[in-house]
Amino acid sequence: MKRKAIVAVLALITVALIVIAGFRNTYFDSRVYYGAIVYWFRDGGMVYDFLRPGTPYGFTYPPFAGLVMYPMALLPLLGVMTVATIMTVATTALLVHWLVGPEIERRGWTRWFALSVAVCLALSFEPVRETITFGQVNVLLLALVAGDMLFGLARGRKWAGVGIGLATAIKLTPGVFILYLLVTRRWRALGTAIGAAAGATLLAGAIFPDESREFWTSALWDTNRVGLLYYLSNQSERGLLARLPIELVESRVWLVCVLATCAVWAWRVARSRDDVVGGLALTGILGCLISPVTWIHHCVWLIPALVLCILHGRPYLGWSAYLLMTSHVTWLWERRPRPPLELLGANLYVWFSLALLIWTPVGTRRSSGLHEPDKIIA
Repeated sequence: MKRKAIVAVLALITVALIVIAGFRNTYFDSRVYYGAIVYWFRDGGMVYDFLRPGTPYGFTYPPFAGLVMYPMALLPLLGVMTVATIMTVATTALLVHWLVGPEIERRGWTRWFALSVAVCLALSFEPVRETITFGQVNVLLLALVAGDMLFGLARGRKWAGVGIGLATAIKLTPGVFILYLLVTRRWRALGTAIGAAAGATLLAGAIFPDESREFWTSALWDTNRVGLLYYLSNQSERGLLARLPIELVESRVWLVCVLATCAVWAWRVARSRDDVVGGLALTGILGCLISPVTWIHHCVWLIPALVLCILHGRPYLGWSAYLLMTSHVTWLWERRPRPPLELLGANLYVWFSLALLIWTPVGTRRSSGLHEPDKIIA
């Protein structure tokens, strides 16, 4: 009974946190997607001409993503929001099952209890609850890539790379995992990923030639469509630099930071080539750091690194990162600067991402129980 009570309390806290975030975010991104898809498929408009009324925000994904989202045009907005929520919650639970399940078995913990606690913690993580309440697709893409790596790449399957390629065709940022395949010299998976991404993109181009031309020649390069770089929610290295008074050299400093970050990442993943879960964790961190725009809800890609830290040798880093990023404390600096702590507090995700890039345990004996392919639970 005590364990059931603990799970019930955690579930209530989790639901409360998501509801509070929902009042703040109001499924904003789902509303943008829905308006754009309806404008495209129902009204016959050019999807990249659509802007949500009263905002500068429109559809920013490649045409293949629009093809995948076509069912939205057949549903009412409430239906889209409901389906998005259910899919994100279910996918988060599945991802936790993949990452934490092997360690639960190894340590002999009560399975239902440990998984229930882990799922509640994952859903309470601010990037996940922001993904739910904005109506975003981040967790779905993370699961697509993670499934490809855990069950395809780690086990030497011929289809390994398909998930990475499709995720890249839907939203370009998962393309960083194609770079991972290159650095770790996984040539067959690299070719498969590139082929899947190219095939999906060409399919969309054949079906929607005008939209494809507009995206690749215009919409992709219009940074105003995604928001202001200096907005606090942009927790990438570019966002950090945009919040500093270095406008004249900002782009050059950012380039140096990106190159240095990539060098550290490449060194670590190359040294632990056989550690696929470690590669998933480190590459997810890299994507968050080097992308020009990494909204807080994009930071779901940090989840594999947090799991590795908490369970396999860096618990203080893992728990401090989880608790502070879940606390919403970084938003204290949204409208009221509080120097000298502003540089630290307003960039909390960036600093923890850098720490995770350097200290996430990968390729170690302590983490082998999670990394061995035959111990990954389907």
